[in-house]
Amino acid sequence: MYIVMLGAPGTGKGTVGDLLSKELGIVHISSGEIFRNYIKKHNKLGQEIENYITEGKLVPDELAIQLIEKRLNEPDTKNGAILDGFPRTENQAVVLDGILKAKQEKINIAVDLNLPDEEIIDRIVKRRTCPNTECREIYNIDFKPPKVDGICDKCGTKLIKRIDDNEKTVKQRLETYHEISEGLIKYYKNQDILYTVKLNNKSDLTTKDIVEEIKAYLENK
Repeated sequence: MYIVMLGAPGTGKGTVGDLLSKELGIVHISSGEIFRNYIKKHNKLGQEIENYITEGKLVPDELAIQLIEKRLNEPDTKNGAILDGFPRTENQAVVLDGILKAKQEKINIAVDLNLPDEEIIDRIVKRRTCPNTECREIYNIDFKPPKVDGICDKCGTKLIKRIDDNEKTVKQRLETYHEISEGLIKYYKNQDILYTVKLNNKSDLTTKDIVEEIKAYLENK
């Protein structure tokens, strides 16, 4: 099974994708995580990727496709994958369909997490992330604070605020997202595999609720 997680930055694609991965027993692949791992290597490719991200721009299609295709050929994807942050353009979606078709596979559902922009900005600037690559737990100082200020509940690592989690960069990323998302959402809607989840920061809808909703949809599809 292959699932695509859609939605603007800060809508919770990673959190939902992680839990969905555990529930369905398939690997969660985050394009953002892949990009950050290359940035940590401090090589030419990592610097190129970092420049795009810090400017609030998308990593170009050719490069993003190359890295994701490489990841999809790794052994842990044999039962499928949850793709978070890819595809981000209609062109990427078309190429992804071709990659999966060659494996005799297809996208089963495209989940669109929908949250108003002003709530996304508020959510992201208050986001804190565990930098431990074995953990990567995400917190919010308002509605999901750690038990001990600045320390990850799960592994005890000091939490960080990512360099791109600032209002200026978030607004640029949202502007870019809206420019390209319309065609992507329409692409999956035309295939009758788009499932939209309406969110807001005041809702009592939990990550588990969202995952159960998605699982129910898949069972009835």
